[in-house]
Amino acid sequence: MISLHFLNLVTLMIINNDFDAQNQLQAELLADEKLLWASKPAGGLKFRTSDALFIPFSILWFGFAIFWEFGATMSGGGPFFTIWGIPFVCIGFYICIGRFFYDKKNRENTVYGITNNRIIIKSGVFNTTVDSFNIRSLVNLNIETKPDGSGTIKLDADKTPFASFTPVGWPGSKRAPALEFIQNVRDVYNLILQQQHQN
Repeated sequence: MISLHFLNLVTLMIINNDFDAQNQLQAELLADEKLLWASKPAGGLKFRTSDALFIPFSILWFGFAIFWEFGATMSGGGPFFTIWGIPFVCIGFYICIGRFFYDKKNRENTVYGITNNRIIIKSGVFNTTVDSFNIRSLVNLNIETKPDGSGTIKLDADKTPFASFTPVGWPGSKRAPALEFIQNVRDVYNLILQQQHQN
């Protein structure tokens, strides 16, 4: 009879062959854990639902900050008004442009893993953070799929109105944990469900 461990290895090979992600997660595994799936989110600049609201807002902020700084410099109002506007220009640049590159860099450093007990998210731009979720206690799973089979699995989906409009990379914002922009998202989702029903 084919062992369960062998079937798990076959499942891992079919769903994803990201051996670099597997290697990065080996140090996080407990002695009795088996890594069933490992991957990274898609790279490049990505836009989300929340950007439909926050891109126009960030453009207005950045535009006003530039207008203020230009006016303060040209009016000869003194160094105070010029210096006062610099932080607003910097914030405007970040929320308008910089946060997309921060998000891109963070996804480059992010690794996802599913074991027989947990879901692991290892990420961080300046410091590495490892988040661990008991796979059998997740009750608010949510899957978003695209025509090409890629998508996102939210591990603690917020059902409140406008929850999807939480911006990424926005100072002070906190989004629900998720396996974002992964390939074969439906297969990964089914793998999680299978592990939730294991004794």
